Amino acid sequence: MRKKRKSGEDGFNVWRSYSDVMAGVLLLFILIMSLTLFQAQKSYDESIQERDEKLALQAEYTADLLAKQNTIEEQEGTIKTKDEKLTALAQTLAEQEAKLKEQQALLDQQQTDLDEKTTLLSEQQTKIDNIIGVKAEVVEALQKEFKNNNINVNLDSQTGALTLDASVLFDVDESELTDAGKEALRNVLPIYCKVLMEDTYKNYLAEIIIDGYTDTDGDYAYNLELSQQRSLAVAQYLLDIQGEFLTEDQSLNLQDYLTVNGHSMANPILDADGNVVEQTKPKALRSVCTKAEAELMDEFLTYVITNGTAAAGGSQYARVSGKTGSAQYDSTKNYHAWFCGYGTNDVSEIAVCVMIEKGGAGGIVAAPVAGQIFDYYFSR
Repeated sequence: MRKKRKSGEDGFNVWRSYSDVMAGVLLLFILIMSLTLFQAQKSYDESIQERDEKLALQAEYTADLLAKQNTIEEQEGTIKTKDEKLTALAQTLAEQEAKLKEQQALLDQQQTDLDEKTTLLSEQQTKIDNIIGVKAEVVEALQKEFKNNNINVNLDSQTGALTLDASVLFDVDESELTDAGKEALRNVLPIYCKVLMEDTYKNYLAEIIIDGYTDTDGDYAYNLELSQQRSLAVAQYLLDIQGEFLTEDQSLNLQDYLTVNGHSMANPILDADGNVVEQTKPKALRSVCTKAEAELMDEFLTYVITNGTAAAGGSQYARVSGKTGSAQYDSTKNYHAWFCGYGTNDVSEIAVCVMIEKGGAGGIVAAPVAGQIFDYYFSR
């Protein structure tokens, strides 16, 4: 057993001091290592956190970029679609402008045509007014000439129509002029024709009509032929003697104006026993219009069918002229629909009038009915 030395004998204990120092150094080293490790761990954690934050920020930035990219692509698609629509609209607008120009040109042409027709109609109206005035002058001149020659005739004061007694001109059931009839015609025809063929009046003359009639004996067809033969006999006699009182030019003009008609039996006036009291003969009171005016009116009415409100009244089988109308029948602006017109081709002709009570617009309701009638009639 080692004996414990006394301190006073050998000085201090070196081993004890060394171990204490080493223990202290070790402890210090451990502390330093612990502190270093702690600091390193802290730095590592902070680095990891910073990295995570950067990654999160980068992810957020990337998501934002993707969203913005999608928005840009959507906007580009929208812009492209709108551009296509604008292009289509521009093309449509150009087409519509072209159509409007065509329609405007058509309207301008129609207005020009209308102005021309209006001017022509005004001129024709002026001619009609002149004709009415001239007609009165002609009647007055005829009356004066017959009076100066002491010839008593049945002359219509409105139309200038000359009526001769058929019993004087023809025997019963005959179409050959009697001697008395020829004498009567020789007395009146020269005066009548010379006045009409004067240069002052002949340009206003449309035609000279010779109408023939019969009594009520016999049937209509027989009397129609007889009346035609009688009017032809008077016309032939006039042509035979015209050279005695007309110039050569007047004679040629007379042939252009002369028209012959037969009217069969006239409308007789009967007494209570059915006997004929008076044999009436239809006579022209006045001429509605001249041939030129009638042709102009026909052109107007044809235009209504081809370009106007009565288009539905036309026919593929014939030339149709007509006019539509709407007749208001009460205070609520309700209308009867009507259409009046006529159609003709190389074979036949027909006049049609359609009236549909409370039908409305004539061009929409009545005209199509007339069109079907024309098609049915002319397609057979």
